[in-house]
Amino acid sequence: MNRFKRMGLPAYASAAVILLALVAWPPAAGAKGLGCVAVTDADVEKLFVQWNDAVKTGNPDTVVNLYAADAILLPTVENGPLIGRAAIRGYFVHFLASKPSGKIDERTIRIGCNAALDAGLYTFAYGNGDAPTPARFTYIYEFEGGRWLIAHHHSSKRPK
Repeated sequence: MNRFKRMGLPAYASAAVILLALVAWPPAAGAKGLGCVAVTDADVEKLFVQWNDAVKTGNPDTVVNLYAADAILLPTVENGPLIGRAAIRGYFVHFLASKPSGKIDERTIRIGCNAALDAGLYTFAYGNGDAPTPARFTYIYEFEGGRWLIAHHHSSKRPK
């Protein structure tokens, strides 16, 4: 009898499930073969430093250059969502006038394939003398065009 006929339907089904699992959910070791860019928690922390340094320049174009073309911003002191660089730039034109600077108070980082999430609490101080703003944040970064960009940014004042 042909060995394939001896295997029977259950063996084919098991083989199909294993093959599907290997294709649909590769282990982390195989991720590099799929084009996933290696990134560490420290790398993600540096992405916030890069953003905060851009904010400190006071130049909205410098800040907006860190966002993906179709990024979504749910801003701290304005209604949103703001979608795309033009809308996000308009927000930063006004926000940067107060000379803000953020400091992370606590965070949680999660890393995926060409994506990273940084979420937690931060506080904004202002060079114009305004009272500090304690806020919550979420940044979702995606690796696009050879660099990490902000795909989604949510910031909201902490409830009292």
